Amino acid sequence: MSHTVAEMFVDAIARNDSSALADLLAPDVDFRGLTPRRDWEAHTPAEVVHIILANWFAESDHIDAVSHVEHGDPVGDTQRVGYRFEIVNPDSRSTVEQQAYYRLDDGRLAYLRIVCSGFRPRESAS
Repeated sequence: MSHTVAEMFVDAIARNDSSALADLLAPDVDFRGLTPRRDWEAHTPAEVVHIILANWFAESDHIDAVSHVEHGDPVGDTQRVGYRFEIVNPDSRSTVEQQAYYRLDDGRLAYLRIVCSGFRPRESAS
């Protein structure tokens, strides 16, 4: 079941679907994120959605593909999913990898920790 929620989470980000993303989060979600220049914290679905879709990915960032999704073995009551996005914007082609650790409550993400690689340059196809 948790793999499904994790896959829906990754898909909602890739589609830039704020309502689908919010629906996956518990009303009192405990969220923390770490990007190369900043740490983030939120406690409501709206705050998490704003951080991920409005701050981490700009309107000009188009996620071309989800190139990798990997589920790890649970660490006690905590699940892990790692994923990569292939991103194109007017200035560059990049890859972004994130690792998410999460716990579910009633099928929704109640605890969520995400570490992000940042936008890394992608080589052009030859």
